[in-house]
Amino acid sequence: MNAITIMIGSICLLALAYRFYSLFFAKKVLRLRNDTPTPAEQLDDGQDYVPTNKWVTFGHHFAAIAAAGPLVGPVLAAQFGYLPGLIWLLIGAVLGGAVHDAVVLYASMRHQGQSLSEVAKKEMGPIAGFCAGLAMLFIITITMAGLSMVVLNALTHNPWGTFTIAMTIPIAMAVGLYYRFTGQLKLASTVGFSCILVAVGLGPWIETTVLGTWLSLDYQTLALILPVYAFFAAALPVWLLLTPRDYLSSFMKIGVFFGLDHRCLCH
Repeated sequence: MNAITIMIGSICLLALAYRFYSLFFAKKVLRLRNDTPTPAEQLDDGQDYVPTNKWVTFGHHFAAIAAAGPLVGPVLAAQFGYLPGLIWLLIGAVLGGAVHDAVVLYASMRHQGQSLSEVAKKEMGPIAGFCAGLAMLFIITITMAGLSMVVLNALTHNPWGTFTIAMTIPIAMAVGLYYRFTGQLKLASTVGFSCILVAVGLGPWIETTVLGTWLSLDYQTLALILPVYAFFAAALPVWLLLTPRDYLSSFMKIGVFFGLDHRCLCH
């Protein structure tokens, strides 16, 4: 079986699942309604609750979901052959990952954007809420530790990668500010994505400069920088850094997917 057969079959399976299974799940299980106001509309505070364009929201969630976790898992499964990784991507995503994320997302939306532990506390009682919060703490700690190792290993003594990722921060903040005060999403997206492409293109040249030497950071230094960035990303208004950075990152991720598919077709 060649790669193109697997790719076409996978696309067909995902398309069918999206068209029929997700429609059933949204209408019959979650009972979604377009006229239900979201917490961003009800609690708009300009900080954590901000009404946002649907495509920006999609990019924000896409970048968060298609992160290191779903990428590392299939790679680890591929050590046992391509079939476990393929099953992980298809069956696991359709029946497990997508359902889990959708349920948690909409449960939070229906409870004023509260966390899963608060939802469990309200629906099942304080003991269940405490257990859910404790479980989430351990799960998030283990997950972040594992995924941070992947990021740190990728950026250690890698000035190209460090420069590109560092540049996404001011670019995202500029895009967030411009879109916030002008509402011109197309121009903000075009300029922001173009700037990120320029940053990626400058990477090889940066490696040969003094700046490249400064950005060739060791593992321990990066391990200190990463939580500092995470703190500011969480503390700053969501529209200023976190959302626009994820939104712009989604363009890069989708571009990589199409690039890999094109390479697969060519070979």
